[in-house]
Amino acid sequence: MKSIHRWSLFAAAAVSLGGGFLAASQAQSPEDRMMRPPEATIYRDAAYKGPAVFIGEAKPDLGLSWPVNSIRVTSGRWELCEKTRYRGNCRTVERDTPMLGNILRGIKIQSIRPVGSGGGWNPGPVANDQVARGNFAEFHTQPATGNYRVLACQSGSATAACAARTADTWCRSIGWNGSAREHMETVSGRVYLADVLCVRSGY
Repeated sequence: MKSIHRWSLFAAAAVSLGGGFLAASQAQSPEDRMMRPPEATIYRDAAYKGPAVFIGEAKPDLGLSWPVNSIRVTSGRWELCEKTRYRGNCRTVERDTPMLGNILRGIKIQSIRPVGSGGGWNPGPVANDQVARGNFAEFHTQPATGNYRVLACQSGSATAACAARTADTWCRSIGWNGSAREHMETVSGRVYLADVLCVRSGY
């Protein structure tokens, strides 16, 4: 009898806690939802019908034998591109879209990835930038935009030439003329700028 009584008390406590948890989860703010990792489901047919594929990360090559005609966006913003590795014409979608025809305009999607959402979830790691500033140069160990690390190349493969262009653009965005030196660092399969030397002139 004592064991049954203890189980009953435990069950009652669990129900009580479960109800509290449910109430707390339902009370989530829109900001909380925006901080969720990006999730979406793409469908072959309009109105979310036909074969479907869940997407929870960047896909440089979808390898689909059918066109994408609708998408459900659970969270985040998604860039849909007509070629592999996010090349060619791209469109950004941030909400459920039952008919993609008007947005894609004949494009057959070959790659898809999450993109920054203006203060919400960001696919890049948080930067821990160490800065050394002089009169004519400034050194950054982990260049950042909005507190997140900067990809070495926004589209396609991360090459030294692409990283140099990205570093130049980033240095100019913080008031310098360009980059005299930059490196690349791979984190969780993605390549980011590292050890960038921004200079005033003569780069």
